[in-house]
Amino acid sequence: MAFDILEPGLATTVQDQGRLGYYNVGIPQGGAMDQLSASMANALVGNQTSAAVLECAYLGPRFTTDSDAVIAVTGAPVEVKVNGEPVGQWARLTLASGDEVSFGMLTGGTRYYIAVAGGVDVPLVLGSRSTYTLGALGGLQGRALKADDVVPVGPAPPTSPARFGTIPENIRPAYAREVTVRVLPGLYDHRLTAEGMETLMSAAWKLTPVADRTGLRYAGPDITWKPRAQPFGAGSDPSNIVDAGYAIGSIQVPGGKEPIVLHRDAVSGGGYAMVATVISADMDLVARSAPGTVTHFEPVTMEQALAARADAARIRRSLWE
Repeated sequence: MAFDILEPGLATTVQDQGRLGYYNVGIPQGGAMDQLSASMANALVGNQTSAAVLECAYLGPRFTTDSDAVIAVTGAPVEVKVNGEPVGQWARLTLASGDEVSFGMLTGGTRYYIAVAGGVDVPLVLGSRSTYTLGALGGLQGRALKADDVVPVGPAPPTSPARFGTIPENIRPAYAREVTVRVLPGLYDHRLTAEGMETLMSAAWKLTPVADRTGLRYAGPDITWKPRAQPFGAGSDPSNIVDAGYAIGSIQVPGGKEPIVLHRDAVSGGGYAMVATVISADMDLVARSAPGTVTHFEPVTMEQALAARADAARIRRSLWE
C-alpha cells in the first residue's frame, strides 16, 4: 500500500529513531526530533519503535491512501481531518481505501508525527530510513515530500500488539510556552567569565524563529567570554576554538550572543566552544518548543542526567509492555 501525496506540507520528511554509528565521519544521527511523540505514534498502530514515520513541521500534508490503513497522529496539537471531518489526535484511526487525510493549523509546538501500521517503507540507508536533507540521504530520495509523491507503506503486523487505543493524557508531552531545560556544563564552560556562566544559567531565553532540525537559536542578554590571545588555528571570535567534536545537544554562543542548541541534523564538529550540553532526556522538550518559548537552562550533575535518561527510557518501554 502507499500514501498519495496531494500537498506536501511545509517540510514533511520520513524519520525513524536515527542513523547511529556514523557521526565520526560527519553524518549526524538525525531521526525524529521528538522521539517520544514518534514512539507513541508507532505504539498506537502496533509498530515497533524503530518503524519510520512522517514528521510534519508546522504545516502538514494532505494525502490519500490507496488501501485500508491504520494510522495515528501524535505530537504538537493540530486538527486532524479524515475526508474533511475532524478526528482525534493521540488515538488509533482506521482509514478505508481512498480516504483523504488533512490537517489544520498548529495550536502549539512545532512538529507532529504520522505513523501507519507497517511503517513507511523507504529503503534503509546506513541502517536508517531517516531523511537527512543536507546530505540528500535516506527518506524519499533524500528530501522532503513533494506533491504527487507516492510514499510506500510496509505490510501491517498480522496481529496488532498495540497496548493503547489512545495515549493516556497523563503521559502525553506538554507544549508549554515556558520550559526548563536541564544541561551539563562543559566542555568549554571555563572559557566564559563567571558572570557569563551566571547569565547563561539564570537568564530567561526566548526561542527565535531561527529553529530547525540543525539547531535552535535563543535571544537574550550578552554572555561574556574571558579575554585571551587566540591560539593558532582558532578564529578571532572570542568563542572560537581549534576544531573539536560536537555532542548532540551542545550549546554554542558565537560572539557571546544568542545561544544555539545543536539538534539532530547538526554537524559533528567545528570551531565554536561548547559551553554546555542539553541532557538526552530533554532533547525532545527542546524540539517541541515553538518560537517565542521562554527557556531556562538548569545545570545538573552527570548522575542526575543518567537518572533522567533512565526515566525517559522507562516511559518509552511502557508503551509496549
